[in-house]
Amino acid sequence: MEHHSALVTIFEILEVASRADLKSDLLLELERQKQSLDALRENPSISLPLLQDVLVNIDQIATRLFQSSGKVGQELRENDWLMAIKQRISIPGGVCEFDLPSYHFWLQKNAPQRQQDLKTWLQPFEPITEAVNIVLKLLRQSGKKNAVVARQGIFQQTMTGKVAQMIRIELSSDYICVPEISANKYALNIRFTHQEGKQRPKVVETDFAFDLTFCNL
Repeated sequence: MEHHSALVTIFEILEVASRADLKSDLLLELERQKQSLDALRENPSISLPLLQDVLVNIDQIATRLFQSSGKVGQELRENDWLMAIKQRISIPGGVCEFDLPSYHFWLQKNAPQRQQDLKTWLQPFEPITEAVNIVLKLLRQSGKKNAVVARQGIFQQTMTGKVAQMIRIELSSDYICVPEISANKYALNIRFTHQEGKQRPKVVETDFAFDLTFCNL
């Protein structure tokens, strides 16, 4: 079952990676980040060795991404066996033994062999994965953490010119609740809700502190 779920996830990644502009957008973003970081060389509060390591890493990732030829995941699309599974996997009962006996034969192979197959099928996505990981890492580290308080489970803040590409919320695991976020250029609204039994989630009716970070590259 775990390897079936893993294969379903690979097919989902394949659909997302099929966007024609994904590779070019990532290359542009990596170049933009490289130029922004390179401008920090004269900043006395910046560690030059650490900065150089990041710039070299960006260069290496951008090179691997640029050198990856063709459409991302094209190797999988040319695998008739995988595509036959992909066509039927979204149909209820579409991967029954009598419809795809070869797939069930694969599922009965030993775990290390299946794991190696999955790793092989994921390899074409490695350049994209590396590029996305470093962009997200830089984005997550770009903001300054602020301690704030949600009153009666609700936090509101006007943006007043703030621009954020990502909002990070950190709260203690002692709080059994889930943040629901809505935002536009004018305001940020966060509702912390919890669910009891089969009822719809309700707003937490207590005050509690959490950390809020506005991230922007």
